[in-house]
Amino acid sequence: MDISLIFKIASIGILLGILNIILDKADKKEFAYITTLVGVVIVFGMVILLISRLFDNIRTIFQLY
Repeated sequence: MDISLIFKIASIGILLGILNIILDKADKKEFAYITTLVGVVIVFGMVILLISRLFDNIRTIFQLY
């Protein structure tokens, strides 16, 4: 696993946190919720790709297919 993935996820979290605060202060709570939801989907996509690579490596190591 590369440390850059952790930094990417952390930077997405920090940026979305700042954007969420700004949108809440501007009384745009719907947009704040949507941006948070989009951030969660993006991070889940990154994690799913990482888990997919993990299963491919496990399959290769044990020669399952």
